Amino acid sequence: MLEQKQTPKRKNEHIEIALNKDVTGKKVTSGFERYRFLHQALPEIDFSEISLSTRFLGKRMKAPLLISSMTGGTKETGEINKRLAVAAQQRGWAVGLGSGRAAIEYPEVAETFQVRSVAPDIPLLANLGAVQLNYGVSVDDCRRLVEIVEADALILHLNPMQEVFQPEGNTRFRGLLSKIEKVCRALEVPVGIKEVGSGIDGDLAVKLYNAGAAFIDVAGAGGTSWIQVEKYRSKKPLLKEAAESFLDWGIPTADCLIGIRKKVPQGFLIASGGLSSGVDAAKAIALGADLAGFGRSLLPAAARKSADAMVARLEKIELELKLAMFGIGVADVTELKKTNRLTAVRD
Repeated sequence: MLEQKQTPKRKNEHIEIALNKDVTGKKVTSGFERYRFLHQALPEIDFSEISLSTRFLGKRMKAPLLISSMTGGTKETGEINKRLAVAAQQRGWAVGLGSGRAAIEYPEVAETFQVRSVAPDIPLLANLGAVQLNYGVSVDDCRRLVEIVEADALILHLNPMQEVFQPEGNTRFRGLLSKIEKVCRALEVPVGIKEVGSGIDGDLAVKLYNAGAAFIDVAGAGGTSWIQVEKYRSKKPLLKEAAESFLDWGIPTADCLIGIRKKVPQGFLIASGGLSSGVDAAKAIALGADLAGFGRSLLPAAARKSADAMVARLEKIELELKLAMFGIGVADVTELKKTNRLTAVRD
């Protein structure tokens, strides 16, 4: 019961730390700075005709963009989720909600994950820590979370390094792949897998695909480091000191994409982790991603009381993506995926 009581409190602490502390891995980047688009001086397209339209989970989206899983479980985080969902519905993005463990444990906070009323048309993704399958969470619990959220899919997130640094962390990861497969095979909606900021490599991506995962979000290094987030929550001096040795931990997001893209089918790959602009999104898609996800870089706008700030932030990312596409002469997302105009920067 003690752990259950801590869950909603932890969510508010995570948001406060992410907003007010420097929790980006200092010695690792997303890797996108190592790639540059080859400018096309004669693009042979009209800017007004560029389309960001795509499909995901059977739904038409206005842009190949995702608000990555962040929060939920308290009144404050519920308000953030609603602003995120309102903006995403208006701009045609997909939305991933934060871990719904609190909704399973506490029915009274379930409403903080219920945003379908303001986002009726976009892909909506429920989310749960995969390791909880080793701590009593069942297929029926997963199904119940999907029903609570009215989700189009369930994400099971992998976060071993966060859990091992977290004061109340769950670290029994043995035998988890078979339980993930059981959920993938049993649930009536697609099940995706994501990391939380340390990345997924090609070999694991193939195992997850073979286990029945419908998509993966690499969530690579270069953005929020949950090791550093939990460092601020830890009361153990030795563990706080140890966190300083992990400032370069994780696989850069760009490297994740390169390692996975030829091993999995189209429509399987989401890129998040350190993306901060539409140019990053364009690079991610050119490197093999089907969607590009944004997380903590959206949080300051989401934490404000007006949804207008959130909408404006999404519009800016879309504009930057379109401008990058115009600059290399591609008119739609399909062409961007096939472009040969992204080159590695020479040292």
